[in-house]
Amino acid sequence: MRVVVVGASGNVGTALLRRFAADETVTSVVAIARRPPSPPSPPYDSARWVACDASAPDGVDRLAGVFAGADSVVHLAWATEPRHNRSRLRAENVGSTRNVLAAVRRSGVAHLVVASSVGAYSPAPDDVPRGEGWATEGIRTSPYSADKAEVERLLDDVPDLAIARLRTALVLQHSAGQQLARSVLGPWVPKRALDGHLATLSWPVGLRFQTVHATDVAAAFREAVVRHVEGPFNVAGPGVLRGQDVADVVARGRLRELPVSRARLQLAAAWAVRAVPVGPGWLDLALAAPLLDTSRAARELDFRPQWSALASLRDAVTGIAAGAGTDSPALRPRRSAR
Repeated sequence: MRVVVVGASGNVGTALLRRFAADETVTSVVAIARRPPSPPSPPYDSARWVACDASAPDGVDRLAGVFAGADSVVHLAWATEPRHNRSRLRAENVGSTRNVLAAVRRSGVAHLVVASSVGAYSPAPDDVPRGEGWATEGIRTSPYSADKAEVERLLDDVPDLAIARLRTALVLQHSAGQQLARSVLGPWVPKRALDGHLATLSWPVGLRFQTVHATDVAAAFREAVVRHVEGPFNVAGPGVLRGQDVADVVARGRLRELPVSRARLQLAAAWAVRAVPVGPGWLDLALAAPLLDTSRAARELDFRPQWSALASLRDAVTGIAAGAGTDSPALRPRRSAR
């Protein structure tokens, strides 16, 4: 099989290239990124790289030329910066998906696999795991969620193309540690202190979440490509994490719960002065998003995750503490983790 991966230099893309490198079924991989690794080292050296901004005005023409002759295209590209420029982020993320769809149709590729997210789902009132039939209208106050939901609408409007959507929980792995630190914690949190040495973990009341290890996500994407499946698939590791679970990893069990209103106010203030990289919309998303029922992925993709939610969290925390990264510009450590 010949596969093209758009956004191959990031967290999921790195894991997927590792998976494809050991796969005899996937015989050729073309990797697309705005900033390819140079020179490419493992696992990036298993693909032929093309530098391309998928959201650019000429993106459709450039992508279509690369897509020609592919058996499947995997779309992973998603920008997270500039964080305070809402219109630009939407233009890049929704625009890149629109361009990928147009290029796939122009080039005649029959199958597309898209990285969606739990963030595309509408709020859930309880902790009952929801299947893929749950509404995908997003969380109104979360820009990330709103854009993921808009991408779902774009996919809905392409009835003549075989599209698989993998709606993942929070994707974690050790080698993305420094990138996760930049994206979630910001420069003021002492990264090494996270490895069991925080004095106390402050946690919004009721917050719970799922994770999935990037290795397991890559396995799911591989199956979606090789099996040529269509439709949405929830992808999450076993287990649900709550405040005490996280405190046991990062603060030796010391937990202090905060009222949601207070936690949101503090986060909004820190976001406004650019002291943290995530705004209050992320907290709204975390509090309202449904838990994922992964039964369909187990049946149709033979999804059998090797990492639990807790094990994935521990792996990521050790990576954050170590300042772990790769040679990809997206995951490369930029400074000491101290």
